[in-house]
Amino acid sequence: MSTPGTSKTTTAFYAQAGLSFGIALFAVILGICYLPVDPWMRAFLALGSVFLVTSTFTLAKCVRDAQEGTLLATRLDQARVEKILAEHDPFHPLAS
Repeated sequence: MSTPGTSKTTTAFYAQAGLSFGIALFAVILGICYLPVDPWMRAFLALGSVFLVTSTFTLAKCVRDAQEGTLLATRLDQARVEKILAEHDPFHPLAS
């Protein structure tokens, strides 16, 4: 049972995302290899590309972790409210 507000990612979406990442990475590597510049410039562009890719993965993980933390906190708050409502007896007098 899925919680409202959460979505399931399909296998096709994972495949499309992985394939597009692979094609883009291959195109950048190919472009850097055939660029008519000195080797040190190619190395600089390659290093910049590696840094860009790794920092993109790090940013995506941070965004995902923040979103999951928000969802977990919301589910815990909802469970607490449900527990309070389940234990509440409207016919029980407050002062005995």
